[in-house]
Amino acid sequence: MSEVETKSPPLLDLQLCFALYSTSRAITRVYADLLEDLDLTYPQYLVMLVLWEKDGLSVQEIADRLRMEGATATPLIQRMARMGLVEKRRSSVDERRMDVLLTREGRDMGAKVLDMPERLGCALNVSNEDAHQLLDDILALRDGFA
Repeated sequence: MSEVETKSPPLLDLQLCFALYSTSRAITRVYADLLEDLDLTYPQYLVMLVLWEKDGLSVQEIADRLRMEGATATPLIQRMARMGLVEKRRSSVDERRMDVLLTREGRDMGAKVLDMPERLGCALNVSNEDAHQLLDDILALRDGFA
């Protein structure tokens, strides 16, 4: 009679998915501290990054760029409009489309975050070189799903 081999379930700390998830949550908490003076949440900061890159995108274009649902982006952008950072305008080309434009306050805020990558690196104790390598590795992993 042969012995039945028993297997244990995978260990949580050895799972890539958990390492990515828990690291993402930790970085989001660090960003919460870094963005506190600007009164921005991390998702709002991401929207601002998109608009600083290219102003005047539609709500759906912003959602697509952030890889989120339009229904998730809409209330986020509405709150940012109430904060005076963006304004929403119906597109002159397509009345079904709602464009999002930075206000002067929103544009000016860009100057206040120029050092954000360095501040994050310091908070995480990661050098620029290591940060660039991590970014390359994570993007390669992410893009493997596209």
